[in-house]
Amino acid sequence: MNSASTEQHIEFGIGDESYAIRISDIHEIIKMQEITDIPNCRSYVQGVINLRGRIIPVLSLRSLFGLNPDTATKSTRIIVVTHLEESVGIIVDKVSKVTTFADIQVPPDRVGGLNGNYFTGIGLTSSGLVGILKLDEVLLYE
Repeated sequence: MNSASTEQHIEFGIGDESYAIRISDIHEIIKMQEITDIPNCRSYVQGVINLRGRIIPVLSLRSLFGLNPDTATKSTRIIVVTHLEESVGIIVDKVSKVTTFADIQVPPDRVGGLNGNYFTGIGLTSSGLVGILKLDEVLLYE
């Protein structure tokens, strides 16, 4: 791969790590709100929210990535993405910025403790490496 990309991404943080999602996949970014629990869901599914009359499932990347549970702060956001005609909310610790990557490398088989399949690539920035999430893998995780 090793290519420059003019495609814009939203960079966000979970713990000390930086990740990104293509801006074209993002519907909106909202402040944390009350999430209604759904019994018998996977551990990373936090529940659902009502977004202007639409019920949207909300996932925790922290739980999916095996990190400590979410503790909402003033910086916590829900990134609402549209995937396969469905809207899904993803809880992140903070949204950093809109960015483009001068260089995107093919992800290794493992990124930290995570499966490399979660990523379309690793973006190189002046502040470090950013894992670019592959929504197909993250949202359809079994």
